[in-house]
Parts: sequence; structure tokens; C-alpha cells
Amino acid sequence: MANIENQKFIALDISGKNYLSWVLDVKLHLSAKKLRHTIEEENVAINEERATALIFLRHHIDDGLKYEYLTVENPLELWQNLNDRFEHLKAVVLPKALNDWSQLRFQDFKTVSEYNSTLFKIVS
Repeated sequence: MANIENQKFIALDISGKNYLSWVLDVKLHLSAKKLRHTIEEENVAINEERATALIFLRHHIDDGLKYEYLTVENPLELWQNLNDRFEHLKAVVLPKALNDWSQLRFQDFKTVSEYNSTLFKIVS
């Protein structure tokens, strides 16, 4: 990822481990650029808006994913493909977070900061 200094946030990892936070970041940034409609069903985006949104999306995904979706020329199609690929992670992440929350004990940590760090990871 040669252009990491130009990225607004962390790129979507090929494993999808940061998919949930990536989706939120993308939606926020596209909303700020007034391009969020380009990833919604039945949009009436003009070609320039689609191209800008597609460039933005491709700039914020892992190189392996870029090559896999190289022929996709519509941001909505890319968004749906990534959603189909990684949406199942919600079903995996939530039960793990609930389990981690139920097992969290203050006495298992040496410092308050370690406890807080773990707590915030679970919450996020």
C-alpha cells in the first residue's frame, strides 16, 4: 500500500477483520463528499460521481481485493460484492464480544489502563 499517507482511514483488510469499522468510515466519508447515494440501490448518480466514489472505495481496500474486483466499474456493485463477502462477520463478532464481556474481570489485569484498553476493544 504505497499510498497509505493519502488514505483517510485504514484500508479494508483482505481478511475482513476491520470490515465493520471500515463500513462506518466509508459511509461517513462518502456522506461528507455528498457521494453516499452512489452506494445505495436505484441511485441516479452521474458518471463523474460514480467514478469519484469508485476511486475512493478502491483506494481504501487491500491490494488483494483491488485485483479481485478489478473489473467492477460501478461503486454500488463493488459495495454489494464486499458486503456479500464480509457481512457474515456481524454474526461472528457479536457473540465473541458478548462472551468477552461476560468473561471480563478487573482482577485479571495488572493495570487499570490494560483493563480499559480491553474494555474499549470489546465495546468497539
